[in-house]
Amino acid sequence: MKRKKQTKQITLGNLKIGGGAPVLVQSMTKTDTRDISATIAQIKRLESAHCEAVRVAVLNQEAAQSIKAIKKGIKIPLIADIHFDYRLALEAMAHGADGLRINPGNIGDKEKIRQVVRAAHDKGIPIRIGVNAGSLEKKLLKKYGHPTAEALVESARGHIRILEGLNFTAIKVSLKASDVVKTVEAYRLFSGKFNYPLHIGISEAGPSFSGTIKSSVGLGILLSEGIGDTIRVSLTADPVEEVRVAYEILKSLHLRQKGPEIISCPTCGRCEIDMKGLVDRVEEKLMNVNQPIKVAVMGCVVNGPGEAREADIGIAGGKGIGILFKNGKVVKKLKERELFGTLMREIKKI
Repeated sequence: MKRKKQTKQITLGNLKIGGGAPVLVQSMTKTDTRDISATIAQIKRLESAHCEAVRVAVLNQEAAQSIKAIKKGIKIPLIADIHFDYRLALEAMAHGADGLRINPGNIGDKEKIRQVVRAAHDKGIPIRIGVNAGSLEKKLLKKYGHPTAEALVESARGHIRILEGLNFTAIKVSLKASDVVKTVEAYRLFSGKFNYPLHIGISEAGPSFSGTIKSSVGLGILLSEGIGDTIRVSLTADPVEEVRVAYEILKSLHLRQKGPEIISCPTCGRCEIDMKGLVDRVEEKLMNVNQPIKVAVMGCVVNGPGEAREADIGIAGGKGIGILFKNGKVVKKLKERELFGTLMREIKKI
């Protein structure tokens, strides 16, 4: 596990990104931004899951103007996702956006870019350059034949030069593809050449099951190499699921310890209790707990405590009986029906 790279630090709302700050978790709403009540409701659910920043799609002026009302109903920083029309960026910033996600090269001529950069500078708003394999410039596709890692980095370099040429350096960069290997190569290559903070993710990762695996592999590799300052898991699923997966990735690498970690046995022929049902109940009950705690749910009274020795607290069940244990040591014997309730009460005490 490599030490996290010390990138240039920028500010997004009340958050610090890069420069030794923790890796932050963000997501994107899946509502129509013009539907203010639905968008606020979804962001509030994301906040409850400990999402730290959120991005919204800004497709037109009405969506940009909706940001003002949305901001009043939420607590976390809001990033406006802009494509092609520089006026949407100006309108979004005027209505309270904390950050922008744009590609400077596709929002118009230099004067239009200058207007956006001037407004961002005056308001202290950072810009994320979002390079995506699916929308690479035609000249780069012609040069490289297809969206290679080198092509993604060259695209980012071109956009960075535009902003730097306007004396703007409050920049964050992403280089996403749906291909895990290509994405990892692009981020490695960029990280070796530039010091700007990186937003990492696997683009269009897929539905919950396969997308979680692709994201965990790709982002796990990058984070283990010290690459990444903010993270989004892109799933065709509820955005709350994106946040939960992101935190599990970070927890598995000991980068963030927010919320509980559940250790549970996969079960085998020795198991005589409804392990899946019990684990599901524990997971659901602890879903909105913020404090880091390691909880074990084991299906074998004999081996359970030893196998989960590093857990802060846990239960292990057999047919009709069970035990409560802490730090691998048995605290008390219980009836099977008492396991869940006793565990929850003891966790509350902790």
